[in-house]
Amino acid sequence: MTPLPASRRVWRLGRWSVLWSGRGLAVAGVLALAGVLLALALLGTGTMKLGWPEILAGLTGRSDSVAVANVIWRIRLPRVLTAALVGAALGMGGAVFQSVSRNPLGSPDVIGFTTGAATGAIVQIVLVNSDPFRTALAAVLSGLATAALVLVLARRGGRAEGYRLVLVGIGVGSLLAGVNTVLLVMGDLDQAIAAQLWLAGSLNTRTWSHVGAVAAGVGLLAPVLLSHARRLSLLEMGDDTAAQLGVPVERTRFVLVLAAVGLTSVATAAAGPIAFVALAAPQLARRLTRSSGVPLVASALMGACCFWAPT
Repeated sequence: MTPLPASRRVWRLGRWSVLWSGRGLAVAGVLALAGVLLALALLGTGTMKLGWPEILAGLTGRSDSVAVANVIWRIRLPRVLTAALVGAALGMGGAVFQSVSRNPLGSPDVIGFTTGAATGAIVQIVLVNSDPFRTALAAVLSGLATAALVLVLARRGGRAEGYRLVLVGIGVGSLLAGVNTVLLVMGDLDQAIAAQLWLAGSLNTRTWSHVGAVAAGVGLLAPVLLSHARRLSLLEMGDDTAAQLGVPVERTRFVLVLAAVGLTSVATAAAGPIAFVALAAPQLARRLTRSSGVPLVASALMGACCFWAPT
């Protein structure tokens, strides 16, 4: 049996085992610390500037100012937490798509899934009404439908190969981008403006209901991805190799893609179609951790930091 490298350890609990590396754990810790500092800095940024003592007092309920407590708990904290959850969802979703397609360009914003989610939202806003809940639901359902279409069109010989997934996704995304433009031109001015504002992406007016919705989606789907992390790493070796190592390739790919599309759609519904995060976060995490596998946790933390930075 080949011994593990000195930098890697195995943690076992019954029939479950987790392989981790010291470098990956250190990178995750640094990213988590950077995220906390960014979050605290964002809580003090805005029309009402707050210092560190005021922020900590407001968070712990020890502030003497009602205005400070309201600004932190009702306005800024929901926005910061929504940004963190959306960034984490996009980071994990992007890592899965890039791994499944075995292509660094295989992120949901490149292969059309984000554009598909935007199509559903625009249809809801322009043709029905701009109700926030229905718009979010339309974005989620449309994102799932787009993913199903891309996967069906990309299949050849019973499997969806990586390069075909990227090419078909880019084509479907371009087609849907044209549909989105036509819908905006057809709609009334007020409806078109509302849809364009949604397309721009924003965290303004985000409340605790948004935090709860995104947290529910991440809490439900992230464990699915984490439990399939080993199989996801084996898929990067190729379908034939993964199958020889005991991975049910098609079923595993279906579960992973479904969960990743769900995360991407939930994130898009909460903050609009955000580009770059799902593309860059997994690559940055992989280079920092130097992991041979898929660094899902580091990708989630990097996604949150990338989303927080320009907020």
